[in-house]
Amino acid sequence: MKYNLKHILLTGVFLCVGLSGRSQEKSELKIVLITLDGLRWQELYSGADPKLITNKEYVNDTIGLKKEFWRSDEVERRKVLMPFFWNTIEAIGQLHGNRKEGSKVNLTNSMWFSYPGYNEILTGVADDARIHSNNKIDNPNRTVLEFINNSRKYKGKVAAFGSWDVFPFIINEKRSGIPVNAGFEPATTNLTSREKFLNELQEQIPSPWSSVRLDAFTHHYALEYMKKKHPQLTYIAYGETDDFAHDGDYEAYLKAAHNTDEMIKQLWEYTQEDSFYKDQTIFIITTDHGRGTTPINTWRSHGKNIVGAGDVWLVAFGKGVAQLGEVTDEEQLYSNQIASTIAVLLQEVYTIEKAGSPINVLSNK
Repeated sequence: MKYNLKHILLTGVFLCVGLSGRSQEKSELKIVLITLDGLRWQELYSGADPKLITNKEYVNDTIGLKKEFWRSDEVERRKVLMPFFWNTIEAIGQLHGNRKEGSKVNLTNSMWFSYPGYNEILTGVADDARIHSNNKIDNPNRTVLEFINNSRKYKGKVAAFGSWDVFPFIINEKRSGIPVNAGFEPATTNLTSREKFLNELQEQIPSPWSSVRLDAFTHHYALEYMKKKHPQLTYIAYGETDDFAHDGDYEAYLKAAHNTDEMIKQLWEYTQEDSFYKDQTIFIITTDHGRGTTPINTWRSHGKNIVGAGDVWLVAFGKGVAQLGEVTDEEQLYSNQIASTIAVLLQEVYTIEKAGSPINVLSNK
């Protein structure tokens, strides 16, 4: 086959452009947004609740659970519950929401349950007039995921995964065009051998709930997709903590929190080994609502009539994030600031009206 000089030069130009594009993409910031449904700030900052860990109404094996998660000092207690948060994230990132220390993070919606909470996190705007149930209605509001996906720079580089089967509606998968794997949906399209295996297991392993799958499936579907597609903005929504709490199973609630901590560690370690994500990724972690504390049985519940259910928390770490550790200064942050923070970090101007102002999580150095 003969090649003329023009053909060779054009081929070289296209090759250089392709390599340049991939190189530039590798140097751009990536974000992993994670939510732990209904995990109280009390457990995150103080570990197992002394009023619940030995309460036989909520714990089947009190002796075993105490051995695993009880320490008399709450700093040690939180470390055994969520070791990655307190042995790694505290050293390299920032943790907001320990109300004992004056750091407060709150919802601005007045519903204090899941769909309104996720809408606020993902859009930056509370919408009590239209988002006031957990019904499967397509979200009329645009999320930051959709906003970023609609930008020229990030088109097709956003993906979402959730344990709860309402997420395709919260994110409005139809309108946004964002791939959302949630509930009991299998992985689709160009499946890896691991994705095929996950699909088989998901059919064979029953979930305790009709609308929420076990978090291990959500986690591994997300991880496999990140390895295969390398999205620049990934959202992962774990759900077990909330559902075990509603069941009144404090033992399973603690173990779910502990397991999720390990899964987040696995995600972080993957991003630090993969050339696309290494040293270019920020993790932002939060929750959609809090839970009650008094009376004691209100730990199972949330909603506008439950005191403390609007109290949440926020964690950030990764590329350029200021290493504040546990924030012990007086401060007031809100969940409606997260969406604009993500947009600003990705160097996009967030034009959603009434969205909360971005939080400066980066180091000033």
